[in-house]
Parts: sequence; structure tokens; C-alpha cells
Amino acid sequence: MLRLVARGLPNHVIAEHLGLSIATVKTHVRRLLAKLNAHDRAQMVVIAYETGTVTAGGTLPSTG
Repeated sequence: MLRLVARGLPNHVIAEHLGLSIATVKTHVRRLLAKLNAHDRAQMVVIAYETGTVTAGGTLPSTG
């Protein structure tokens, strides 16, 4: 979820991509905000880059 938010995708696109309802996506985003102690989505993006969850150019790091 954090990777998709960090790519700048709005909730409705994330919901469609993951096959979830928009309400479920909003819940996950709210919980991520709380867990990351972030004030808004922009701060979540900064955290995603600082932790290496996403890299410049929108590419995702390899998982293996």
C-alpha cells in the first residue's frame, strides 16, 4: 500500500489495482499514517523514499 501511495496514486486507483473497496484503502492509508507517525500522504512519500521502499523513477526495489 505504501508503495502505491508513494507513486502518487489516488485511493480509487489503488482500490481498483488491488481489488479493494475505496473505504478499505482509506482505512489502510489512515493506519499507515498512524504507524509511520506521518501527518499526511506527502510525508508518507518522504518516508517511503528514505527507507528505500521506493526509488526515484517510480521503480520498486527487487524483493529477492
